Amino acid sequence: MDRVSRHPMVLYYLLLGAALALLLLGLLMVLSASSVLSIRQFGSPYTLAQRQGLFAVAGVVLMLIATRLPIVWWRRMAWPSLIAAFALLGAVLVIGVEVSGQRNWIDIIGPFRLQPSEFAKLAIILWSADLLTRKQATINRWSHLLVPLLPVTGLILLLVLLEGDVGNTLLLAIIVGGVLFAAGAPLRLFAVLGAVGLLAIAALTIAAPYRMSRFTSWLDPGADRLGDGWQVTQGQYALGTGGWWGVGLGASREKWGSLPEAHTDFIFPVIGEELGLIGTLTVLVIFGVIAFVTFRIVQSATDPFMRLAAAGIGTWIIVQAVVNIGAVLSLLPIAGIPLPFVSYGGSSLIPLLIAIGMLLSFARTIGGPVATSSRSVDTSRPAPARQSSRGKGAGRTPQGVA
Repeated sequence: MDRVSRHPMVLYYLLLGAALALLLLGLLMVLSASSVLSIRQFGSPYTLAQRQGLFAVAGVVLMLIATRLPIVWWRRMAWPSLIAAFALLGAVLVIGVEVSGQRNWIDIIGPFRLQPSEFAKLAIILWSADLLTRKQATINRWSHLLVPLLPVTGLILLLVLLEGDVGNTLLLAIIVGGVLFAAGAPLRLFAVLGAVGLLAIAALTIAAPYRMSRFTSWLDPGADRLGDGWQVTQGQYALGTGGWWGVGLGASREKWGSLPEAHTDFIFPVIGEELGLIGTLTVLVIFGVIAFVTFRIVQSATDPFMRLAAAGIGTWIIVQAVVNIGAVLSLLPIAGIPLPFVSYGGSSLIPLLIAIGMLLSFARTIGGPVATSSRSVDTSRPAPARQSSRGKGAGRTPQGVA
């Protein structure tokens, strides 16, 4: 596998195939999992699936556009995207609508809503990758490393937390941690930030009774199967009844009302029920392919911005998938985070597809005939020189720092 991944454009097609496979599976499962709810709310089993199809088409178009954009364009979008994220997160607190106890949505047109915290993930990746690229020479000095990264990130986390969205707050913090790790930040920094994060999580859990009940139900779901442990219990029932091959596509019983959020946060149990263990393992393998390709991009990139942005995107996708699936399996507390590319929701799907487009752009740069720098394009460099940069430590040497 390692030898195959070194061939030109293999990373590109592996990533494209994995992303499209998850997207198609997601469209199919949203159609199945949302059909009963869609009939109850709209009188048609296809309404929610049709909306997801529109989100997918828009996301794929943006993804294809993103694949053609050079690194320098992504760097230029760092500050505008961050400013837009702040504006949208601030607007939520003023004109946002509350859904399931969280004020994190903005009404757009008709039934369509926007969740700014999902787009903030992409914005913080672009901005932090650009910032740390400029600070490569002083990465070991905490004063340069954390300013303005820490206060800006902290303000974004605070805005998302004020919406009541603890799950995305933690995910944003982990994404920034992934970018810092790829930048070569000192390990003792992660020990300090990790300790602060654990204290913050404990305080937030104790402060809100519903979070405390989620935590206690995670420790012992069987203690209150008809109350706080209901969702996890029903999800595990769905996974358990699927067997090896599942009960058949569209034949889920849990989606008829027993399993809350069957088409969003808990779509993974429906996959297990209808497609069986083979279906769930297939999903895990596809996420594994995305993780592998992202790692290879980070390892092979000679441009520091490319390396840091790819690390942030990889952290985003894989950690979000782990948190979602971990909650379903009762390995982690429920965080209210959708399964990437699969769960219903345009606010989650479209930024993810744009991020995949960015990774595809990086893969084209690595696998194409010319290596593109963030400062200039060197068309005179022969192909063997580009391959030789992939040796030991190639992904850790800062080059083309702006």
